[in-house]
Amino acid sequence: MQAILIEKLRSYIVQNNPDVMLRLQEDFSLTRYLEQKFQNVQPLLENLLAENKPQYIIEELCLNDLTKDLRPSKFNYIRSLLEEEFEQYFARMKEAGMLTYEIVNLINSCEPVFEALRFSEENENNGALQNAIQGTIQQYIEQATESASG
Repeated sequence: MQAILIEKLRSYIVQNNPDVMLRLQEDFSLTRYLEQKFQNVQPLLENLLAENKPQYIIEELCLNDLTKDLRPSKFNYIRSLLEEEFEQYFARMKEAGMLTYEIVNLINSCEPVFEALRFSEENENNGALQNAIQGTIQQYIEQATESASG
């Protein structure tokens, strides 16, 4: 069960938090991170096993617990905003094969806003948050355009 949950967590991070995956790989701490997360969920796992819950229920509940601090995904949030509000830039970066790289850079640029407005599942649809992030993205794109042309 440990191997299954660790692989599901790794897969979740790759799909929803590539910025986290890149950081963990740069620090050579991915394995340690995954093992630590598993240790944190182990009491829940043991309780569910003792209750004879079906495996799919155990996996779902444990994965939900393992990923709670990874939600909502800043990567998916910014990707969605780019695709909806900055279509040309999104298409250009995607075509150039740089979309993931640029989204990771944007997450870093937007981090002060995410922190100041306490980005969470409860407020990810907040208009003020969206406007603040869009403004930061707009500044980032303008600076990137100026750097490229100047």
